Amino acid sequence: MYMKNVTAFVKCLAVFLVISGSAIAQQNRLPDWAFGGFKRPASVNPIISPDSTSQFTDPVLNKAVRWESNDTFNPAAALINNKIVVLYRAEDKSGVGIGFRTSRLGYASSTDGLHFKRSHTPVFYPANDSQKKYEWPGGCEDPRVAVTAKGTYVVFYTQWNRDVPRLGVATSKDLKHWTKHGPIFEDAYNGKFLNIAHKSASILTKVVGGKQIVTKINGKYWMYWGELHVYAATSDNLVDWKPLTNTDGTLKELISPRKGFFDSELTECGPPAIWTDKGIILFYNGKNKAGDDGDKRFNGNSYCAGQALFDKNDPSKPITRLDLPFLRPMEAFEKSGQYVNGTVFIEGMVFFHKKWFLYYGCADSRVAVAIYDPAHPALPDPLN
Repeated sequence: MYMKNVTAFVKCLAVFLVISGSAIAQQNRLPDWAFGGFKRPASVNPIISPDSTSQFTDPVLNKAVRWESNDTFNPAAALINNKIVVLYRAEDKSGVGIGFRTSRLGYASSTDGLHFKRSHTPVFYPANDSQKKYEWPGGCEDPRVAVTAKGTYVVFYTQWNRDVPRLGVATSKDLKHWTKHGPIFEDAYNGKFLNIAHKSASILTKVVGGKQIVTKINGKYWMYWGELHVYAATSDNLVDWKPLTNTDGTLKELISPRKGFFDSELTECGPPAIWTDKGIILFYNGKNKAGDDGDKRFNGNSYCAGQALFDKNDPSKPITRLDLPFLRPMEAFEKSGQYVNGTVFIEGMVFFHKKWFLYYGCADSRVAVAIYDPAHPALPDPLN
């Protein structure tokens, strides 16, 4: 009887160890080159939500518009005068469905990166200017912003005229007053890529003296861009960009969706890429394909956040990327909004008080923050 009990115990222990070993193997762990994990601060999120009371006089319509009444999401972020500024996409109620309203960029500032004071009027929007044909009626969407060593802020955003989405660029000294320079591919290759759909630009940055600034590599400014695939482009002046192409003149694909992974549908560039000693890290948004080609552990059509590593001397050379997202829709406001499949759509990141503050859109409806403390890193989001 005693031996039977011992045998049964050993069998149960063996089963437990197999199950435990499998569970451990399935835990989400980050390699040493990656940033994270990012922790959502308690009782803070969402930090920005729609406001039906704020309004401004739209210069195109020439009437008052409740410009952020429907949704506030997909933010850029930058540091100025020791404050974090978030430029967030805001939609009015002029239409029905994603992309059928007008988007403008709101301004919110914070001394701690958690609690924000918002401007009642947008700071970037379609107007009766040289870019109206590219920006009206859809608006200015999904910004990414970075700053040069000399204090010039550069924002890349989607110009949406409800025909073709294009990457536009603008510059500023204070994040409030902007000079628009137009589509970034307008002149390259005699305008060959001007009228193809293109969006989502992640310019290369580097931390110098505790400050994250735009940097050059091999004498050129560098960016990753793209929604379906990850492409690249270079520039001498931050305004005019030349896409990398193959010998046959087609766009050079650096990273593409992977069957069976969280990024099986799209690999869309996120906040500014960062040069590190281990390589260049591109933060990107992976869309999970519904059905058999996606990762069954995550909701079909959901957006999760990934990281890819490129060679620090050759930014066109991918080395590896995460097989699991480091951030995924978990909170109710990340799963419920105008995008019903859930998103944590990363676009803004700031190095502030020796920590990384990551700002992201939640279900295309709100803005949230997660923080990575290199001295005390949290775990990445769990798989379940």
